[in-house]
Amino acid sequence: MNTIAAARYRRGPAAALALALSVLAFLCGCAGLPHTGHGPPSMALPADANSALARLAAQASPDPELSGFRLMPSGPFALDARLELIRRAERSLDVQYYQIENDETGRFLLRQLRDAASRGVRVRLLIDDLYTAGDEALWLGLAVHAGIEVRLFNPFTAGRAHLATRLLGALFDFERVNRRMHNKLMIADGALAVAGGRNIANRYFRRTAGENFIDLDTFVAGAVIPRLARLFDQYWNSPYVYPIQTIAAGGQPREVLQQQFDRLTAPDRAPPPTPPPPNDVLGYGPIRDDLAAGRLALIWTTAEVYADSPDRVIGRTVTYGGVPLLDVEAVRYNVVEQMRRAQSEIAIASPYFIPGEVGLEVLSGIRRKGVLVSVVTSSLAATDEPLVHTGYRRYREDMLALGVELYELSSNRARRSLRLGVFGTEIGRLHLKTAVIDRRALFVGSMNFDPRSKYHNTEIGLIVFSPEMAQQVLKLIDLLKQQGSYRLRIGAPSGRLEWVSDESDGEAVVDSEPDTGFWTRLLLELMAPLTPESLL
Repeated sequence: MNTIAAARYRRGPAAALALALSVLAFLCGCAGLPHTGHGPPSMALPADANSALARLAAQASPDPELSGFRLMPSGPFALDARLELIRRAERSLDVQYYQIENDETGRFLLRQLRDAASRGVRVRLLIDDLYTAGDEALWLGLAVHAGIEVRLFNPFTAGRAHLATRLLGALFDFERVNRRMHNKLMIADGALAVAGGRNIANRYFRRTAGENFIDLDTFVAGAVIPRLARLFDQYWNSPYVYPIQTIAAGGQPREVLQQQFDRLTAPDRAPPPTPPPPNDVLGYGPIRDDLAAGRLALIWTTAEVYADSPDRVIGRTVTYGGVPLLDVEAVRYNVVEQMRRAQSEIAIASPYFIPGEVGLEVLSGIRRKGVLVSVVTSSLAATDEPLVHTGYRRYREDMLALGVELYELSSNRARRSLRLGVFGTEIGRLHLKTAVIDRRALFVGSMNFDPRSKYHNTEIGLIVFSPEMAQQVLKLIDLLKQQGSYRLRIGAPSGRLEWVSDESDGEAVVDSEPDTGFWTRLLLELMAPLTPESLL
């Protein structure tokens, strides 16, 4: 992992860092965004019947009003689907990510994009600027190839070589740089897409011997594709997006930058991934097999797609005559509305779950209707954001008192589970963001259930109305509950929080944060009162 990890900046600035920045901000000047230098506007290319991918999508569709989906809970299958779309694209690739890491997976995917452009494919790559520090030779080297545009969302404008200098250069502009584009989307030939929760890095696709993420994407075809394309264009042409050449200092001839890119993405530095196994945990084969056979085995149903406005980067909210309005296009608003309408049960999985007082009221109203609510989130030992855990734990007892079932993923239990081995031998981190409502509808996307996703990051999400797909996600969530998590409860007669696991020799109970040491818990106790919930 790069230097950002050391700063615990995976989803945004850690609260301790944010506090330090706010104290030091008055010492520094402001390096805001330039007012000029935006790239020329461009729009997504519509599907062309002469494209093989477009023909395949059209042939597979039983009804032009429906959308086709296939869930991809397994990392190797999700990576293979992305690479196959890149390899088979003939006209266009629109790619939008929060993070593409400079590791074997990131470099290989970028090389595949370069190869697609060399075939005449128009490539538009939009990346949030947070994770590009130190890698500008890679990004500039890609951007100088014919047929490729690379743009940065909400870029840092000073001290770009390192994360620390970027932050120092933007201390007075912290309100802006704290807002990031968390979306993940890839569209090929205006016909097929992949959307969900995964960034592009080894650990999202089970390519590391360390801790891999449990996550979820979906392969998409049909009626929602034009909507996804319009949302991509909304970001691509927004005033907060700049071509990388207008922000990063190149200073080298095109040929030199291309040669650098070739060296950085050579096979010894960017080896191809191992092909996926015959079937994933849901019984699906690789997408590559379908594409090679000229078929698409998808679930066809109705769906809705939402994305937060890029205007969130400047804190702009929806108003009418100066009066704030609810943002009915926001991802969170629509997911919560689906939950409010629930009649029987809701199952949620999110690595970062902080309901806040408003969220607690929503849960209370849902529970008063008799709706069962269960949540799977990260334990302290399994989270990559310990400070975020301080926000979540403030609400544990209140949620349990409402009758919400809470489960916390245990890295140790997950590693010992044979059934969870389908996610990788070194599991450890939850990155899955989903919700299932009444076994009929599900949310899959980039949004966490926390203040950062509500206020600071932009997100994208799909709400799919399919009992079959809802059951598939419930299968995954139940697997996490039974094989990889602790169930929380208030112990009697102690009244203390307890973590319960079902072992081969019976029920095991612990009464302190499991799988953690004394010093970890003590540090968290000291930091918790200093951590503003709004920054988590």
